[in-house]
Amino acid sequence: MAKDLSFRESQTALELCLAQLQDEELDVESMADLYRRALAYAERCESVLQQVEQQVMQWDPSQPDLAPTPYAP
Repeated sequence: MAKDLSFRESQTALELCLAQLQDEELDVESMADLYRRALAYAERCESVLQQVEQQVMQWDPSQPDLAPTPYAP
């Protein structure tokens, strides 16, 4: 299940799905299933990136006395 995978595992699975989707011999049902799986892997990658983004702290080297602050895009 995609929600249990690491970023790297999800990314690899997504790349495999995308490669399989390029097969001209795929029937419509297989294509739809691969698309749903690829979408789940892409969403997992996005979820992991958002979690990491929330944990990243910024430190301004020009002001070394100030404490790091949470990253805000």
